[in-house]
Amino acid sequence: MQSSEQWLQNFLLLTGVSTQVRANLETKPSSGQDAPAEESYWLTIDQTNLTSEQIRILIGAGGSVLDSIQYLANSVLNLNQPEENQTAYTIELNGYRVRREAEIRTLAETAAAEVRFSGREVELQSLSSSERRQIHTLLQEFSDLETFSRGKEPHRHLVVRQAVTP
Repeated sequence: MQSSEQWLQNFLLLTGVSTQVRANLETKPSSGQDAPAEESYWLTIDQTNLTSEQIRILIGAGGSVLDSIQYLANSVLNLNQPEENQTAYTIELNGYRVRREAEIRTLAETAAAEVRFSGREVELQSLSSSERRQIHTLLQEFSDLETFSRGKEPHRHLVVRQAVTP
């Protein structure tokens, strides 16, 4: 955990941003009965000494810069680690991830309600791959619905529809 904090602080320093990083271990209950609980590290960038412009730039449009930093952190920090030792890292700044998670949950619930009401499929656009994965996970517990992705990056989107029963 300490090495991940240090890595992110050094990375930010290389970009001209001097700040502290705090790591927390988050444990989510497993989605299946036999699956272990999911553990991930949240690396929170301390925004106390950052300007609003620095925060805006580090988050980026639609979280794109934060997503890129997160992707890089996951790639570098898991490099040469055996699969069983690999960890998921989430980069948080100024509450962005927590707010976005709530937005994604609302989006998933709204799409589910619309599909159930209209009977037609609903396409959700402008989501990152991790956001699409979140919605897949959120809606997998509903046996009357199914989700899948359609299209190719960067125009890939998530589809929610009524489950096809054999």
